[in-house]
Amino acid sequence: MSAPAVDQAISDWEQWRERRRASVSAAAGPLALTGTHWLEDLADGVAPGLPGRWLAENGAVVHEADGVRTALETEGGPLSLADGRTVRAISRDGQLAVRVWDPASAARTSFAGIDVFAHDERWAVPGIFRPYAATRSVLVPNADGRERGLGLGGELTFTADGVEHTLSVAVEDDGRLWAVVADGTSGKSTFRFRFLYTPAPAADGSVTVDLNRTQLPPCAFADAFICPFPPPGNTLPYPLTAGERAVLTS
Repeated sequence: MSAPAVDQAISDWEQWRERRRASVSAAAGPLALTGTHWLEDLADGVAPGLPGRWLAENGAVVHEADGVRTALETEGGPLSLADGRTVRAISRDGQLAVRVWDPASAARTSFAGIDVFAHDERWAVPGIFRPYAATRSVLVPNADGRERGLGLGGELTFTADGVEHTLSVAVEDDGRLWAVVADGTSGKSTFRFRFLYTPAPAADGSVTVDLNRTQLPPCAFADAFICPFPPPGNTLPYPLTAGERAVLTS
């Protein structure tokens, strides 16, 4: 890579870092999540620290408080509470939960940035994506201790640090590829696993894999996330000294 190209790659990476910092520290970003409450676990619909009752009715979440019933669309808009917090409804594997977002959370107010490895052009490599004939689901542990299905759309093969490896990846709605990965640094100098995204592959499956943009999963920012762990085969056989390492606090 020529010197101007390297300079441009570093500039693009630094802009990506700024966007990441802004995104995770936003008022409704990952650092603001303070709770995920599964309705099936609630006694009489009462969630710790939340007003009223939270009920499952006909596949939707209904909030009852002071004689008023409010339906929350899963993955839809939030319900605002009087104290400035917001609540959203989610559905995972057919199970409903409510998530609580607090812009004054301790994690958000103490956030001081994201520790990263220095940019290194050797970690930006060509890859090939081979889609499956149909989406597959593999059962993997999640950060909350439960097992859930992880949908996978194909395999991404690339060579880095002199080693060829193939990852099982999901295909996002916009065509981007997403992998949950671990490596020789996981749980040591980095979080126990990380996420890797790539642009949508070209028609022939070719795609640039920039491991400098390997990022911390949401559960590195807040314990209330339920991130999936890496599926079988998604542990790189070397220390990946690239990308985000850990959350910094003041």
